[in-house]
Amino acid sequence: MGQARKEKLRNITFLGFSVVIGILAASGAVLFRTLIELFQNLFWASGTTFLEKLIHSPWWLKLLVPTAVGLFAGPLITFLAPEIKGTGVPEVIFSVAARESTIRHRVTLLKSVITSLLIGGGASVGREGPIAQIGASVGSSMAQLFKLGPEMRRAYLAAGAAAGIAATFNAPMAGTLFAVEIILLDIEIVYLSHIVISAVTGSVLSRLFWGEFPAFNVPVFHPSHPWELPIYLLLGCLAGFAAIGFVRMITFADAAFQRIPIPDWTKPALGGLLLGCLALKLPEVMGVGYDSINATLDGTLSLKMAFILLAAKMAATSLCIGSGMSGGIFAPSLVLGATLGTTISLALSGFFPELGLSPSNYALAGMGALVAGSTLAPITAIMTIFEITYNYRVMLPLMAACISSTLIVKYFLGYSAYEMKLLKRGVNIVRGHDVGILRSLRAREFMDREFENLKDATPIMKIIERFMQSSYPHFVVLNEQDALVGMLSPRDLKSTLDKLEELKDIVVAADLMTTRVISLSAEDNLEKALYLFEDHKVSLLPVTDPGAPRHVLGVLKKDKLLQAYRERVLKDRILSIPAR
Repeated sequence: MGQARKEKLRNITFLGFSVVIGILAASGAVLFRTLIELFQNLFWASGTTFLEKLIHSPWWLKLLVPTAVGLFAGPLITFLAPEIKGTGVPEVIFSVAARESTIRHRVTLLKSVITSLLIGGGASVGREGPIAQIGASVGSSMAQLFKLGPEMRRAYLAAGAAAGIAATFNAPMAGTLFAVEIILLDIEIVYLSHIVISAVTGSVLSRLFWGEFPAFNVPVFHPSHPWELPIYLLLGCLAGFAAIGFVRMITFADAAFQRIPIPDWTKPALGGLLLGCLALKLPEVMGVGYDSINATLDGTLSLKMAFILLAAKMAATSLCIGSGMSGGIFAPSLVLGATLGTTISLALSGFFPELGLSPSNYALAGMGALVAGSTLAPITAIMTIFEITYNYRVMLPLMAACISSTLIVKYFLGYSAYEMKLLKRGVNIVRGHDVGILRSLRAREFMDREFENLKDATPIMKIIERFMQSSYPHFVVLNEQDALVGMLSPRDLKSTLDKLEELKDIVVAADLMTTRVISLSAEDNLEKALYLFEDHKVSLLPVTDPGAPRHVLGVLKKDKLLQAYRERVLKDRILSIPAR
């Protein structure tokens, strides 16, 4: 009874931590947005919106301000905290996969100040990715402060990120799904409650500061006709190709800036100068772009302007991210999706006015579709737009657009914008694990040389007896020459159990076993093994002799592979700590 009380008290304490992390992460989001508004008011002329401030500002300010803030932020990013460079989300994913969910404490402060300075100075980046990194840093720091284990650090890092996103959009479900679908990729269900509680806390706190605010000026969503669904599918496909173009353009800009023979700390200033030149003709490209989104939702954006802004915003964000500024791609993806949806609806209306298409409807669906394509997180994209509108009528068109966009990106590119950045660093994430770490580990080093096996002629009653005695429910099936011929599990027995009396003297292992065996060579690395485990949803792989593919040397269990992964991550982390 005493132990049960202790366990209950421990669980309540951990849930209390989730509330505290939600409060701190949401407070970080509030502070971050406040700093952005402060810098916008400091740098630019007066106006009710950021776009109005830009329009009322003299031309030379559009060149000077982004260049100056880039020059100020560059050295801080380069020398103090390189991990705050870029969107922030890949760094959080990497910390989960390879750093045991540990983020340096300084990230919270530096990410807040530097990114708010850049966005306030007009950088064409989003605030959602940085807010997710700030929240994740808060959660990780809290877990480190109380010396919690890796699993709780992982849960609280995700809880902080979820709270930050929830506070930004006033959308707790979107915050939760962002953490699970993008940052963690997989999670034990027992930890999901911590993420949900933090996200709800963050959303509630944001309402205390900003009230029941909508993130955008969202009109009521009214589909014109049921047969519009193919147009939303078309929009999703085009959004998928636009997302691929966006990711490729960011990658190209990053490579181009790397080749420029100037110090890295000066490159954000160069990116700011080029952005300013673009803003002389089109000030809408500066900042997070919410004013442009509202213009598409209000139906005030023309076809020509929507198309120009689509191309210009893509170029502006690529310049900023590629030059090494700190900022996200979530908001720019929303802008690109909104302008793409507007472009398609207005273009089709020009040819087929009788369709009566609503540009605002397609702007909303486009927002979700392009976020789904750039992040490969369609459920997060769907729930984000749904929580912005709170209109169930948007769900079917949104699902059609988001899923088709995701499929296009997966087929033609294969990676999200976040994964592409990690791949450039040699990090390949599969289900939350950096498989590059497993590349140097061989299956022969971690396989079990003693394993359960059966002969293919073993009768069914003997098989059942062996299963009852075994602690592991998988048997390697060998023939008389001890060559691998199949695998047998309890699932293979199901079809015979109701006719056991009739079949007990007839059926043998060869009649029941799975003959298409997924195996591993002893010289294969654990990276390949992890791909096989994930692709085929198995928990055990026979390990064979490289010179004799049907001669089984042992078996590799998935939990043994994950244990090897965790040990290697811990070893690398210890070796990376500088000597004092």
